[in-house]
Amino acid sequence: MSTAKPAVVVILESDAAPRRFPRVEESADVRYTTAENLSRDLPGADVLLMWDFFSGALQDAWPHADALRWVHIAAAGVDTLLFDDLVASDVTVTNSRGVFDRPIAEFVLGSILAFAKDLPRSLRLQSQSRWQHRETERIEGAHAMVVGTGAIGREIARLLRAVGMRVTGVGRTARDGDDDFGTVHASGDLASVVGDVDHLVLAAPLTEQTRRLVDAAVLRALPPRARLINIARGELVVTDDLVAALRKGMQGDGMQDGGEQDGGEQDGNAQGIAGAALDVFETEPLPADHPLWSIDTAILTAHMSGDAAGWRDRLAEIFVDNFERYIRAADPGALHNIVDKHRGYVHG
Repeated sequence: MSTAKPAVVVILESDAAPRRFPRVEESADVRYTTAENLSRDLPGADVLLMWDFFSGALQDAWPHADALRWVHIAAAGVDTLLFDDLVASDVTVTNSRGVFDRPIAEFVLGSILAFAKDLPRSLRLQSQSRWQHRETERIEGAHAMVVGTGAIGREIARLLRAVGMRVTGVGRTARDGDDDFGTVHASGDLASVVGDVDHLVLAAPLTEQTRRLVDAAVLRALPPRARLINIARGELVVTDDLVAALRKGMQGDGMQDGGEQDGGEQDGNAQGIAGAALDVFETEPLPADHPLWSIDTAILTAHMSGDAAGWRDRLAEIFVDNFERYIRAADPGALHNIVDKHRGYVHG
């Protein structure tokens, strides 16, 4: 690396207050820009910070990336960033792995507890000033299967084990003896291994292997009591199939707000599931006329599972610490959180 100050371009969020990086400004020529102006500001830049982590502007501006060595994204997922030319290039890509792990794990546990303790129904009854005693479920001993064995999936597994749940995993390849999951199943076998799952938790990156992974076949294979929790990417699920499974699950549910529990056994061959907690969707924001809004057994949140108070400060620190490492090293390969661009995630 030359002794001249590196040029750093920061793509800012268009709908948020601009964020500055004074520690980086001390050592670099920092250009703050927007997605619309990236082509103008990218020439000569050594480093690009995708603070606007949903932006796909780099692909359009790629012909102007004449000096780029390193791209950092202020997110854990990199599916919105990677494109063929970037993957084939020598440009190093890093992500913000580690910022969201615990908050997302807590969010997943909260969703499981909300279902087990029937909180959505309690809130509906409260809004009607109705007193209705019910029994709820225990989560101790319930089977949670976590799809995705990266840092976020592992934090989820550790937290769920800590409250007494039985946890298994799903990854690229099957294996036994995993420290956090015990048994890990291959993602290609998902439909054949979910038959006793109480909570199917999606925490995998979006890749060609995981896109539309949860489809009608997987949903049919789940037991009627199962709930789906997705804090990864909406595209992991075939949404129309999920809507159909949730609607069928509501038809088979003997517990309605105005009545007593049926008490009969549900049809073991039913294609329905008991509920879904969804924080991510194929289209965001979720359109107001989307059928998911009208399903009582769905808990919908606005892509916020990892956004605990202070998350933007932690994202900034991740980048600044890595930038200081970049300044000290002659090789971007010395950076933390280097993404395998062909696989689409940090591994190891």
